[in-house]
Amino acid sequence: MSFEEKLSAVLNRAEELEALLASADGADGETVVRLSKELAGLRDIVAAGKAYEKAVRDLADAEAMAADAGLDADLRAMAAEEALAAKTALPELEQTVKLLLLPKNAADAKNAILEVRAGTGGEEAALFAADLFRMYERYAQTQGWTFEPLSVNETGLGGYKEAQAAVTGKNVFEKLKFESGVHRVQRVPETEAAGRVHTSAATVAVLPEAEEVDLKIDEKDLKIDVYRASGAGGQHVNKTESAVRITHLPTGLVVACQDERSQFKNKDRAMRILRSRLFDAQQALLDKERADDRRSQVGSGDRSERIRTYNFPQGRVTDHRVNLTLYKIGEVMNGTALDEIVEALLTDDRLKRLSENE
Repeated sequence: MSFEEKLSAVLNRAEELEALLASADGADGETVVRLSKELAGLRDIVAAGKAYEKAVRDLADAEAMAADAGLDADLRAMAAEEALAAKTALPELEQTVKLLLLPKNAADAKNAILEVRAGTGGEEAALFAADLFRMYERYAQTQGWTFEPLSVNETGLGGYKEAQAAVTGKNVFEKLKFESGVHRVQRVPETEAAGRVHTSAATVAVLPEAEEVDLKIDEKDLKIDVYRASGAGGQHVNKTESAVRITHLPTGLVVACQDERSQFKNKDRAMRILRSRLFDAQQALLDKERADDRRSQVGSGDRSERIRTYNFPQGRVTDHRVNLTLYKIGEVMNGTALDEIVEALLTDDRLKRLSENE
């Protein structure tokens, strides 16, 4: 199917949906919601497609006027200028429509489970992992998302050995999926008396949050252990067996949660993480775009593997996949400038997929 045919099909479908919604007085609420959601998903491409088609018509009209010997010279000259302007604008409009026509990854619209773990670098790596976790929490706020910590394993000195959160909102996984990998930090630790720059790392994994309809887990495949929580928590630590560890026997995956006082809440959180890990592994086998499993996605946590470097002495953040450097490390770490990197990664991915489809 040609580009024009794809665009025509989308525009026709949008008109069809508008007509169905206009005559949906007797339709059930579920049908109306489904049709409205589909139409809303086409809104951007319809706007871009109509702008492209208008530019094509404007170009044809202007070229016809410029070639009309019956018109006076001034009108033909004006038409020639309009034709040139339309011809100049067309390639960018066409590119925009082609990008919007790219097939969507079904997981992109999902919420996400975000996991951050300290890698190489001891306590400094754990402190950096905590900084990254807070960076994503602040970024979620700028996007209007909900950031719900599920499990945090602290070191006692303010660092995180590992932490998980559920991020809920519009197109969360689409925007966060390229955060998966090794993040390297270069800075002077607070405990470094000589002022030497240290390098350490943390790993990030972003998994599409799976719902029960996405993945059925048989209860007989689960081993559930309860135990007393450890760490800070006062008397609650010694008195209540509220911590939960779930082992998925067929795969050996283990998830533990102990942050909540309620055993039920800890079990619920652990199941959300487990379900998403299993769904991610399943998708990795089925989807060529996400062919690597979670372990290869985040690497080993070694300093030499990295997708992004945060250099505090130089005030810069560099994403090595798109060769983008921002000299605004404070704004990136507080979440306000992270979107510049996210959007660059999304654009790069779309352009690569566009070249593969042409």
